[in-house]
Amino acid sequence: MSSLNPTKITEIKNNLEKRVVTLSDGTKIPCLGQGTWYMGETPKAKDEEIKALQLGIDLGMTLIDTAEMYGNGDSERLVGEAIKGRRDEVFLVSKVYPHHAGLDKLSMACENSLKRLGTDHLDLYLLHWRGRVPLEETIEGMEKLKKEGKILRWGVSNFDTADMKELWSAPNGQNCATNQVLYHLGSRGIDYDLLPWQREHNMPIMAYSPLAQGGSLRKQLINDPVIIEMAEKYDVKSLQIALAWTIRTKHVIAIPKAVQEQHVVQNAEAASIELTEEDLSILDQVFPAPKKKVPLDII
Repeated sequence: MSSLNPTKITEIKNNLEKRVVTLSDGTKIPCLGQGTWYMGETPKAKDEEIKALQLGIDLGMTLIDTAEMYGNGDSERLVGEAIKGRRDEVFLVSKVYPHHAGLDKLSMACENSLKRLGTDHLDLYLLHWRGRVPLEETIEGMEKLKKEGKILRWGVSNFDTADMKELWSAPNGQNCATNQVLYHLGSRGIDYDLLPWQREHNMPIMAYSPLAQGGSLRKQLINDPVIIEMAEKYDVKSLQIALAWTIRTKHVIAIPKAVQEQHVVQNAEAASIELTEEDLSILDQVFPAPKKKVPLDII
């Protein structure tokens, strides 16, 4: 059980429900979801990880993102346990390996993911990154899965602007619901052309590692004096400012991962931080957007 009182949970959830991102088919999803990379890989952490995901759902972070790659399916199994009896509350996302994205393997890969997750359908199925299988073939396979009801929509991950243009021009390529890429205050490459292109085509970005994965970039987001000062102004943590920045528009869904209860709560509370134009301008000076095309950051 969470140590949060029910009133606090309701307050956080209500704030989050006001901040939605709309997919091209009209579906509204929260601007904050939950990532699960590395979850399910340590048996000792299993109970804590399940509780974290369930608390996230309680707080309104009902989008859960996983992949067949994460822990060789162990992450999907963990998510399946976390959402048991609550499947209808969750917008469930998983991702397929590129080498499983051909017509001969895609259906089986999806079926295996569904079994591990304990569900009969995915709300969104993503191609994890681009491989050797022709895009037309993957799209055909995704559309077939849609017709069969195994997935409700499909998208891609780690696609740069040129990839997206190629995808868009392929038959049924315009059915792509989202592109999941690395995006945070310290990694703004997509601001130059990918984000504007997707906005123009009414396709939200899903931001993975929105708080940086770790190392020097994460430390920079925590310790930067400008962010610290802004965090003090709003009476929040530095990483909450960074997360609030990532979801500052209605075009980005962020999927931070958290295991400790306090981090789950802090992530959800970031939705209530409304950064001003002045705040954004200050952050732009410290963490400027690129002035030319840069390669897509991938981890």
